[in-house]
Amino acid sequence: MHIPSLKDQVSAEEWALRCDLAACYRLVAAYGWSDLVFTHISAKLPDSVTGGEHQFLINPYGLMFDEITASSLVKVDMACQKLHDTPFPVNPAGFVIHSAVHEARPEAVCVLHTHTRAGVGVSAQRHGILPISQQSTFVLASLAYHDYEGVAFRPDEKPRLQADLGQANHLVLRNHGLLTVGRSIPDAFLAMYILENTCRIQIDALAGGTALTTVNPAILDNMGQVMKTATAGQGANLAWPALLRKVEKLDPGYMT
Repeated sequence: MHIPSLKDQVSAEEWALRCDLAACYRLVAAYGWSDLVFTHISAKLPDSVTGGEHQFLINPYGLMFDEITASSLVKVDMACQKLHDTPFPVNPAGFVIHSAVHEARPEAVCVLHTHTRAGVGVSAQRHGILPISQQSTFVLASLAYHDYEGVAFRPDEKPRLQADLGQANHLVLRNHGLLTVGRSIPDAFLAMYILENTCRIQIDALAGGTALTTVNPAILDNMGQVMKTATAGQGANLAWPALLRKVEKLDPGYMT
């Protein structure tokens, strides 16, 4: 596919965000979290670029996640209407969940949504996420649930989703999948990495058919400080440069 570069047509801030978001899509594909073309990762452009308007980058509908480049990402408004000339379509229905989160959480730069096998599997379990792994302790410290209301096409679902999410950064969409919220693209990716592994571990542990050992509830206190200590105060930025190197080894074309 020949996709003309937008590098010289957008600000340096927007281009940097485009490169990080394209990398995030490639990483989601590399880790096996994509569902053909049917989920989304959105990133909000900074006010310094938009003048305070709510504008977002989202995937061109129909491209596989490992095809997405910085220039193919589509800039949209809060109603998912395209804001620049592009040959690629967008999926307004798929943006309902994302717009709900961005609207309720103005600090959210990135919203990442998946339909992974483990994520959907745990979302269907009545007890939800269990405190049975170190990974789960980070998730349980900031976790919410939203009941399934059918395919998320209807705007009237947004207030209920917003109320359920509250200030949590991990959301289990019952019978549907997983969602993470981040103040940056690296934050949302790391949150999903931990949430996805929490679900995989839980599926494996329950498949063993024996009684499980649970984590002492007191350990869940002050997990924000624990994460800060574990990442040498850098949070998701500790791993992000290495993840970018991983993407570059797979295909440096994501930055075009």
